[in-house]
Amino acid sequence: MLDKDAVMNIFTGTGAVMRGHFLLTSGLHSDTYIQCARVLQYPEHTAQLVALIASAFKDERIDLVVGPAVGGILVAYEAGRQLNVPALFTEREDGVMTLRRGFEIPAGARVLVVEDVVTTGGSVVEVMNVVKERGAQVAGVGLLVDRSGGSIDFGVRKKAVLTLDVKTYSPEDCPLCRRGMRAVKPGSRGLK
Repeated sequence: MLDKDAVMNIFTGTGAVMRGHFLLTSGLHSDTYIQCARVLQYPEHTAQLVALIASAFKDERIDLVVGPAVGGILVAYEAGRQLNVPALFTEREDGVMTLRRGFEIPAGARVLVVEDVVTTGGSVVEVMNVVKERGAQVAGVGLLVDRSGGSIDFGVRKKAVLTLDVKTYSPEDCPLCRRGMRAVKPGSRGLK
């Protein structure tokens, strides 16, 4: 199994840790962005990192893995493969997280919700709500990166492969904005 230094080496070695002025999906600003897609493009890294999540939940009788599009799709697929269960993803339709494409979550299923990176955890909570609305149980949450320093509590067991305490700012309190730096939005929210 990988230790924290080896995990961080994967993220930095693939260029996933970016520095600049970023507008996050949450609406917050930051000088650091974690572009998990840079890591997930390598199947061997994806398998190694997701193994840390899958091993944490291997004894939880997981029936299904669900992640939000876009970032959670590959994480869900690999976790499902390693746990030998189906993997699906949710999508936003008119701004609301939902199941599409004929996907179903059976009532009573034990579901592992996964995501690539969280700052506030909003997308994960939305996926959890989709799971609960169908009468299924959220058995846990698996994350590649928790940017909150571990402060997010989903009310269920959580496993983060990498926990970072990355400073974020509201747009009105952002020192990068005050210096005149333009914020860029490298995330997937708002894709059509």
